[in-house]
Amino acid sequence: MAKKGQTFNSYSEELKREVVRLKLEEGWSYRQLREHFGIKSDAQIAEWVKKFRNGESFKDQRGVWNRKHFSSLEEENAYLKAQVEYFKKAQSKSTWEGVVLKADRFHIIDELRKKHRHPLSWLLKIAEVSRAGYYKWRKNHSNMSRRLEEDLLLKEHILAIHKLHPYYGYKRMTRALSREGIVVNHKRVRRLMRELGIKSVIRKKRPFYGIRGSVVFPNVLNREFCAEIPLQKLVTDITYVRVGDTFAYLSAVLDLYNNEIVAWELSERNDLNLVLNTLKQLEGKPFGKNALLHSDQGFQYTTKSYENQLKELKIQGSHSRRGNCHDNACIESFFSHLKTEKLYLVRPKTIEQAYQAIQEYIHFYNHSRFQEKFNGLSPIEYREKTAA
Repeated sequence: MAKKGQTFNSYSEELKREVVRLKLEEGWSYRQLREHFGIKSDAQIAEWVKKFRNGESFKDQRGVWNRKHFSSLEEENAYLKAQVEYFKKAQSKSTWEGVVLKADRFHIIDELRKKHRHPLSWLLKIAEVSRAGYYKWRKNHSNMSRRLEEDLLLKEHILAIHKLHPYYGYKRMTRALSREGIVVNHKRVRRLMRELGIKSVIRKKRPFYGIRGSVVFPNVLNREFCAEIPLQKLVTDITYVRVGDTFAYLSAVLDLYNNEIVAWELSERNDLNLVLNTLKQLEGKPFGKNALLHSDQGFQYTTKSYENQLKELKIQGSHSRRGNCHDNACIESFFSHLKTEKLYLVRPKTIEQAYQAIQEYIHFYNHSRFQEKFNGLSPIEYREKTAA
């Protein structure tokens, strides 16, 4: 019986002949032969049967050389030394069936060439691989090393951007890299971010329920969120901002032409003055024809004072359906980005800190935060480009 751990070519010739005889003459199955002789795979038995039928020798031909090919005894000894060094390294890389993968053979050849300067023709003959295959492996190996270096450089850029914007996913990270002049496929960015353990912030989805309209203003906007000119369609709303153990309230107005925040106000009280003070910031602006300001049906937006303020500004009012946040989705989306990308990270403790954080984010949002719908431009960049 064969010893445990024998490789494909370490079985004796007598054992191989006995296995073939039992297989062909007595009809033993592969399983019986494996269990009886301790052979690891059916492929070994099948190879021996094939050699027997073709009249080939069972002896291993690897590493066999012809003495007449060597010009001196020193050259023959050098060949034998190369053979010993190769098989010593190959033994550590062999699989459980005693097979050395081609990639490992090429790696051993490359290592022995650099370290001991053995002729390539000898090593190729010993390893039983082709010259073309070796050079193809070297080319691919070189490209792989270069790509690994590029990945390390990209990871440094990704980490730098992530430090400034920890909420970026792979799509926005790809866009941010392109703005720095680094053009790279989004799939590669996603893979590198996964290796770094970086994920985007997932914002909570909001359901909607209401279909009841307003008795003050009709739903003029009707979810048509695209505007042809600046200051033609505006949307507004109020959101709460956690400040320490209490809350402040932010009112903002967004221009649907380029998603720019054109007015905002922060207050400790959620009252009518918060909305009216926000509208005062719109005075003197060049509104487009048939301009409108859309909001939800909050109590501030259904008062007579709010209606009169819109008349003074010469813009039309518009209301969402009750309890339906999707009718005012654009401003809701801005508030969600503000909280996810700034307020939840800095966690202001005072109203002053909250004001400073909101001011910084709105400036960043208007001037630097690129958007896919504007082909990677920020709101102000888009407005300036279209005006040119």
